[in-house]
Order: sequence, then structure tokens, then C-alpha cells
Amino acid sequence: MDVTAITITLLVLMSVGTRVEMHPIQPGASLLPNSTPCWPSPSGDFAFGFYEQGNVFVIAIWLVSGENKTVVWSAMRDDPPVSSNAKLQLTMDGKVVLIDEQVEKVIADNASAKASSAFMLDSGNFVLYNNNSNVIWQSFDHPTDTLLGGQYLPNGHQLVSNLSQNSHSSGRFRLKMQNDGDLVLYPLDTSDTERDAYWQSHTSTFGFKTHLYLNHTGLLQIMNGSDGGIESLDWYSSLPNDGSRIIYRATLDYDGIFRLYAHFNNNGSIYKVHNWPAENSCKVNGFCGFNSYCTFIDTQSLAEQVCNCILGFKPINPNDSTLGCKRSFQKQDCGEKDSATLYDMKSMQNMALGDDPYFEADMSEEDECSSTCLADCSCEAAFYDGESCMKQRLPLRYVTRKGEYSYRGTLFLKVRTNLKNETRNDNPAPEQLPPLPPPIKTTSNKATVQIIVITSVFSLLSSSTFFIFIHYMYKIRVLKYKRLMETGNLGLSEEVTLRRFSYSELKRATNNFKQELGRGSFGAVYKGGLHKGRRLIAVKRLEKMVEEGEREFQAEMRAIGKTHHKNLVRLLGFCAEGSKRLLVYEYMPNGSLGNIIFGAHSQSHRRPEWDERVRIAIEIARGILYLHEGCEAPIIHCDIKPQNILMDEFWTAKISDFGLAKLLMPDQTRTFTGARGTRGYVAPEWHKNTPISVKADVYSYGIVLLEILCCRRNMEVHVSEPEAVLLSNWAYQCFVAGQLNKLLLWEAVDKTVVENMVKVALWCVQDEPVLRPAMKSVVLMLEGVTDIAVPPRPNSNSM
Repeated sequence: MDVTAITITLLVLMSVGTRVEMHPIQPGASLLPNSTPCWPSPSGDFAFGFYEQGNVFVIAIWLVSGENKTVVWSAMRDDPPVSSNAKLQLTMDGKVVLIDEQVEKVIADNASAKASSAFMLDSGNFVLYNNNSNVIWQSFDHPTDTLLGGQYLPNGHQLVSNLSQNSHSSGRFRLKMQNDGDLVLYPLDTSDTERDAYWQSHTSTFGFKTHLYLNHTGLLQIMNGSDGGIESLDWYSSLPNDGSRIIYRATLDYDGIFRLYAHFNNNGSIYKVHNWPAENSCKVNGFCGFNSYCTFIDTQSLAEQVCNCILGFKPINPNDSTLGCKRSFQKQDCGEKDSATLYDMKSMQNMALGDDPYFEADMSEEDECSSTCLADCSCEAAFYDGESCMKQRLPLRYVTRKGEYSYRGTLFLKVRTNLKNETRNDNPAPEQLPPLPPPIKTTSNKATVQIIVITSVFSLLSSSTFFIFIHYMYKIRVLKYKRLMETGNLGLSEEVTLRRFSYSELKRATNNFKQELGRGSFGAVYKGGLHKGRRLIAVKRLEKMVEEGEREFQAEMRAIGKTHHKNLVRLLGFCAEGSKRLLVYEYMPNGSLGNIIFGAHSQSHRRPEWDERVRIAIEIARGILYLHEGCEAPIIHCDIKPQNILMDEFWTAKISDFGLAKLLMPDQTRTFTGARGTRGYVAPEWHKNTPISVKADVYSYGIVLLEILCCRRNMEVHVSEPEAVLLSNWAYQCFVAGQLNKLLLWEAVDKTVVENMVKVALWCVQDEPVLRPAMKSVVLMLEGVTDIAVPPRPNSNSM
């Protein structure tokens, strides 16, 4: 029996053994904020119900320690607080629901079982039981920011801090028990990368099926559910025990520090037992918000963290410096004036920067780095570490300032120049020409000799000047050609053919495949640089690809390499050595469309505006149209999905990842091939052993179009309505019912435009390829050139 099962069994036995003393909460029982606000545990240490915050309430479980109350769990933490007229009830059909303003919300429920009773246990766990005394729901399975004694955090799950000391909404930090066995602290809206982590347990080799467990003696353990192994890491409370009950809780506090607390129920005192990382918020990534840095003031009378804005910025909220900073001046648009006349570069010494640059190059001088950024309209800051210059765009996330004797580098900030009005003379006086020399008289032999000498000297000087000019022109052209060689831009040759790289060259360019940008079903993509990093590239290493013949692989790569469209990621070259297959693409600094639209519900991600999403959808359609009709031989991409749509530095959508693409002959419309693509986006014909055409890409585009419009995945399990699980089915139901507003609850947009976009998507996801429009028709419909008929209902959806 694994640890999870043992823990639940112990909780059931404890609760069953105390039912004589406890009064079970029966169906029909209810709570009212002003009369019966809570259901307490038998000892009175914990309570479940309405927790008062001023004149409003939140649904929570709190620990009562003397006069102090500490919230350890909250329901619907990101919803608005409820009014004093609300009611919390265990209904007759076995659910705990909140009724407020005639709206009913489910707090606790098991869809497959009915609760016959509920208990608030002394462990701080609120539990629902069925008729067989089995636990069918418990708050311990849904932790928010706190673990209590006897509670665990399974692998793949995380704690999320509160927003502030007084707000129990989701905050800015998370503690994740990763699938690899490592316990890691991150800012909330970041990927699970080493760059974003600011503390970790270093137990990643401990094994899978691990979970974090806090026992009743204050011992925090990382336990292995597969073999029972335990790693305590010396997280143990050695507080003296005088016989009074001690309640331990481990909480990820609002400042991003994970702390272990001990509550003594005899006197209500609270002790901080331990914290991770050390008690210094400056070690927490993102503690000070964007465009600011943290400093730690430590004197005999003061020890606190202070957030400061970088040069040229001011606090977003003067009352809360942790919210970050904004520009103190209006930024001029690129191209209106020369950047060097509008801005100055200001420097900050002893700085460190944790953001990825959009451009990096080796430079020997600070002034060169500063000047390069000043001349680049897109550059807003630059970091120089003594060897390399790294250009940055805003916002800057992880800025830190080191001490005087721990020099890391110089941060250059672009700030507005205080321009002075200059007096200009629009009508200058004509230039005064020097008087003409007196004419030379040629009436003597002496004058003739003078003329010959002057003429000879002038001819010699002219010839010398001409040869010097030719020499320097030659040198300039040779130097220019060398620079082109260094930057890897050879113009025409790169436009018509692919470069063949050696494996050792790509291994060196990616620093032994060190920085992984992403991973797909056929391999991982790594960041690299050619010519000393002057040209950034993305290298995809195909790991699970069925090995093709050398000639066929190179022929397909050269055919794809000839594609050149502004909405396709450029394939620069390839490597084919033995069984090794690698593709070299241009580097896309702004990541994938998937990160943009699927991360849109978090705080740091900016949800794309409606017009921006429509633009992106049309750009993707144009790219697919080029593959289908603009190439010498049609190309079926076979793997259209948001993760394969990348955004360049100007946020233009570009289709990438041709690792699965299938080439057709110029006069060929269909072909037989093995199953390719990603689950959820593949067309039904892939599973029917029927010929595949370009219409397979049309189906995938239809799914992607719906995901772009709604900023959610096609398959979502955690939705409010069961019929909304599959987006393509739900979109058709909303379309037929005239309720398309359900798809875009957060936006007010033109209903006609939404309806047209949804109709295009529904035509694209038809089961029969013949019913799907060609991409040319899709583009015309999206641009409003042609009318769109009412689509039929898709019979099924490929999963």
C-alpha cells in the first residue's frame, strides 16, 4: 500500500474513532455569516465556514490559536468575497454549496458518490463521507498555500502563496513538488526552468511518485511512494514540548518564502521554526516586480528588504514598492527620429541580470555596448559583464544589485534626453567665394615653364588620388564581405539553398545542447549561435524519427528550404551524419503561440487583444496557404498546433517545425503515409487508412483557430459545464443556440465578427475532407472578402 493510501486510511480511522464525540454535519445543515458562521472541530482548534474580512466573508478553514486566527485553506480564492446574505449548505444530494445573490457555487463534491455526512476534524481537514464511512472528498486533497500535520503535496502539484498578508487570493509565488522528485520555489507565472527557480531541494534523483509530507511532530519529508524511501533533509522542529498540543503548519507566505510554523494551543503563541530560502526576500525571484531591484538593509535597529526602481523608472504604486516600476517618460515610437538624438544611456554598476537577451555579442569595451544599444531602436537596456554585451527589451524581471566587492557587471538604461530648443537659420547667407587669382600672362619662357610644372604636379596628384581611392574602395569591399561572412548573411546563396552543417559544428554552436527552448514528440529544440553568437539559431535534434535514406532526407530538406514566406520560420540548414538528423532554424525570441494564449489566464501573461488574435489567425492561414499552393510542390505540414506557431521580434506569427512535413509531387493531390501529428489536432482520416491531402492541415487549423479565439485548449477537463470539455463541440452548441458570448466571457467584441470566425473554424473541422474549404477560401473568409455559409455539425472529433 502506498503512502497516499495509508494517509487516507489513517484519517478515516481517526474520524470514525471519534464520531461518538463529534456531531456529524447532516444533509440540510447550513451556515449563515451573522448567526452560525462556522462548523468547528471537536477541540475548537479549527473551523470551517465564513471567515470575516471587514464587511465581507470568504469560505475558508482557519486555525484558532489564542486570539489569533490563521487561514490554512480557502475555497474559490480568486472569486470576489461573499456578502453577509450568503448561505453555506450541505445539500440533500450530498454537496457543499455556497448560495450568494441567488447564484449557487459548488464548494465540495464528488461527482461519482453522494455524501451522507461531513466533519471538521481536529487535524484541520474538512471531510465528506458516504454511507459506507468512506472518504469521498477532503480539503487535504486540495491545498492552497498551507500544509498541516498529516497532509501531503503529491508530485505534479503545487502550493500558491496568498496575494498579500490580508488577501487570500492567489499570489505571485508557487512551491512545486515536481515529477522528478525535486521540490522547487518559482514565481507563479513562469515555466519550470532553472533560471526561474530561486530555491530547490536538490532531490531530483530521488525518484518518481514522490510527495512532500508534514507529520504531526513538525518533520517535513520528501517521500517516495514507489519504494517507501524518505528524505527528511533535516527539516525538523526541535521545540521543547511541555505537554501542550503543538500544531504545525508549513506555509508559502505572500513574500515567496516557505516557512514552518508551530502553534501552541495552551498560550496561543506562534513560532517560526524554519524557512526556505533564508529569511531574505531579496533572494526571491520577482519579489520586487518588473523593472526594479531589491536591496537588504541590515543594521542594529533595522533589517528589511527595500525595492528600488532602476534609472528612468518610477513606482507603479507609491504605496507598494513590490508591484514594480514603469517608465518615468513617454517612449518615442521607432523610426520617428534618430534614437541617439532622443535618448541618453545611463549606467548602474554592480548589477546582475537574470533575463534572456534578444541579442548577445562579444565586445571589449563598455562604451561599445552602450553605443550599440543607443543606436538600436528596439534596445531598451543592455548588460555588459566584461566580455559580452546583452541587449534587453522591457520588462526586466530579475534585476539584483550586488555589493561593492561582488562586481557582476554594468546595466545600461536608455532614458529620454532633455532636449533644448536650438535656433536654426532656414535661410543662410550665400557663401562668399574667394577672389579669382590674377590671370597668368604667357608672354615669356618663364611663364611657360611655370605652366608646365603646375600641370605636371596637378596630374601627378590627380593620379595618386585616383589610385588611393581605388585602393581604399577595394579594402572597404573586402572588409564588408568579411563582415557578411561573419554574420552568416550571404544574400542570394542563402535564399536558394540550405547549408549543410556538421554535427560537431552544431554541438559547438549550442554549447553541447545546453539551453533547451522546448520539446516536441520528435525531439528537443536548443538555442545556439553562429559566428561567436552574432547570429542566433534554433537547432532541432530529431530523436524519434524513423531513419530515412540519405538522399530522400536531403531532397525533402532542400525542397522545404526553398520555401520563403513571412509567416514561415526560415529553415537555414540541416545535419545528416549517420543516424543523426538535425534541423537549423532562425531563432524566434518571443516563444510560441501556445505560451501566449494558454498562459493568458495568469497574472503576468498578457492576454492578446481580440484584434491581435484575429491578425495572428490570418497570418497562420496565409502561411499554410503558401505551403499548399505557393510552392513548386505542395507541402502538407502534418503538425499544425499552437506550439509550432512561433512569434518573431515584431510579434509576427510564423509556422515552424517541418520535421513531420510530407511533400507531394507537383501534380499530386493525395498520398498514403504513416500516422503523423499531435493528438487533439490530427484529422479523422489519419485513423482510417485513407489517402491524406492538404485538407488534413485545414482540420488542424480549425482546432487552432478555436483555441486562438477562446484562449483555451481544445480539451479542458476543469470546466464549469460538462459540455464545454471539448471546445470544438461546445463551439458548435453555442453557435446553434446563439450564445457565442459564452466562448468569450471576458471580452466585448463585435458579435458578427465572432460568429464569422467560429463558422470558419467549424467548416475546417468537418469530418469529411471534401466538406472542408481550401486554405485560399479560408483566408478570403477570414478577411471578409467572401460570405460564409452556415456549417453542418461535425460528426466526431479526432482525439
